[in-house]
Amino acid sequence: MQPTDRLKSPFSTGDIDIVSKQTLFQGFFRMVKYRFRHRLFQGGWSELIEREMFERGHAAALLPYDPLRDEVVIIEQIRVGALEDAQPWQLEIVAGIIESGELPADVVRREAQEEAGLKVDRLEKITAYYPSSGGCSEKLDVYVGEVDSTQASGVHGLAEEGEDINLHVMKRSDAYQLVKEGRIENGASIIALQWLELNHQQLQLQWRSRV
Repeated sequence: MQPTDRLKSPFSTGDIDIVSKQTLFQGFFRMVKYRFRHRLFQGGWSELIEREMFERGHAAALLPYDPLRDEVVIIEQIRVGALEDAQPWQLEIVAGIIESGELPADVVRREAQEEAGLKVDRLEKITAYYPSSGGCSEKLDVYVGEVDSTQASGVHGLAEEGEDINLHVMKRSDAYQLVKEGRIENGASIIALQWLELNHQQLQLQWRSRV
């Protein structure tokens, strides 16, 4: 038995009884209220549980990486969640919401063009995770994508979506230093840069020539 086999949950969606699902608010995002029961680890069923959940769809994120120059492209934009923080303009990687019928890989290619003016060649899937499953339904697919960092410059974003995005091209080691200093506060960006720090040598071997 593999060590990870012991962590496999005995439960699935069939062990949940959703009694009701009510929309509490519908705006740019949606807030819903669930009433549900679930099976217990020691047997039987839980009492009726009520929880509010923030529903914002699923998203995909991309760390643009130039393996020849060992450089990454980081974007900077104002974020509503940090409006009252010491630094409302956040350093992040490219990301966007997955629309109906879209694949995550297609989303990150589109967003790289819109947010950074970059064409993405090869892609490597890093992971998929729930940023805050205790109260939000969003799941995020994270990629690293091969780009030519010499093509990254200027200010980008869609004006009709209120985007004003500045680009920063930097050495991979400098970007990871920003993670260690706590200057990058976005979860997907931290995960992607930590993954690249561990795997850049292997990735450089795989991507040693331009497509």
